[in-house]
Amino acid sequence: MIVAFSVTPLGVGEDVGEYVADAVRVVRESGLPNRTDAMFTSIEGDWDEVMAVVKRAVAAVEARAPRVSVVLKADIRQGVTDGLNQKVDTVERYLSA
Repeated sequence: MIVAFSVTPLGVGEDVGEYVADAVRVVRESGLPNRTDAMFTSIEGDWDEVMAVVKRAVAAVEARAPRVSVVLKADIRQGVTDGLNQKVDTVERYLSA
């Protein structure tokens, strides 16, 4: 599965990059395939391992913020590996045609 999620600390002011970095650090240290862009961090693996990483990432932000908002979108598709790259490669192939 691929999960795209964002964790936003609330009640800490306007600049939240430091808090978001705490969550992204957890994802990167997980060893699972991942990618971070301006809006979401995507992570790929099986259900239990991905959700455990998301939970730890949220906990890392929650440890420093009085309130946390989470947005999560999941693509659950059996038998697919390297979906983070394959999906983008497919779109790029169509764009270059």
